[in-house]
Amino acid sequence: MMAQNSWNSALYEQNHAFVWQYGESLLELLDPKAGEQILDLGCGTGQLTEKIAQSGAFVQGIDSSLSMISTAKVNYPHINFSVADARSFQVEEPLDAVFSNAVLHWVKQPDAVINCVGKALKSGGRFVAEFGGKGNVGAIVQALLSVLSEIGCEEPEALNPWYFPSIGEYAGRLEKQGFEVSYAVLFDRPTPLEGGSAGMVNWIEMFAGGLLSGLSEEVREAKLSRRESQVINSVERRLRSTHYRDGNWIADYRRIRVVAIKQ
Repeated sequence: MMAQNSWNSALYEQNHAFVWQYGESLLELLDPKAGEQILDLGCGTGQLTEKIAQSGAFVQGIDSSLSMISTAKVNYPHINFSVADARSFQVEEPLDAVFSNAVLHWVKQPDAVINCVGKALKSGGRFVAEFGGKGNVGAIVQALLSVLSEIGCEEPEALNPWYFPSIGEYAGRLEKQGFEVSYAVLFDRPTPLEGGSAGMVNWIEMFAGGLLSGLSEEVREAKLSRRESQVINSVERRLRSTHYRDGNWIADYRRIRVVAIKQ
């Protein structure tokens, strides 16, 4: 799903478990039933896929990252996991539901995703998703873009890997492709980052690879080896007064949750 980043599944599980842990409450909206056919779109290392399976539903997980899928298969060998792209995946038979947590903000072709979801669902099937909404990690993004611009990175905005829509925009896209939006909400969710004082460094390295690709090779190598690059140090200095409390970094997350029914 995320062409800009090369995912390290070990670091994901070690330092970023909050991604799927916060997604657990989304399962209440999905409300999986025994016997249902459900797809976990962008399943990562499979934790939420397993929780769906515990309901008795027949669930399969897909992700574009081979590393993530390889780890998911080790974690939960009884579940069918495979590598596939959110913009072009296909299923063998129509599904009762497509579930997606913390994935769709990585795909800048939302209409292609919605089209695939629609083709995968039965009539009356549901699409239940959470992802970054308008303003998500706004302060972090602005700090990164400002620092990159100041050190001479040309057009850093073009390197932004994320798609953070408003409710109105995304609901409109769903409706144009034959969905009825039955639930949609945009909410703030300040999120503590794991790793204590290294939390922001860990987050940037894991999730902001698309932006950092604009750095020169020698600056990138220095960052990856010493975690003390000019960019990350400058970003931390700008954010410390507002996003660092009691020894921990806080990311300014804003999330969209949506439930849409295929007509």
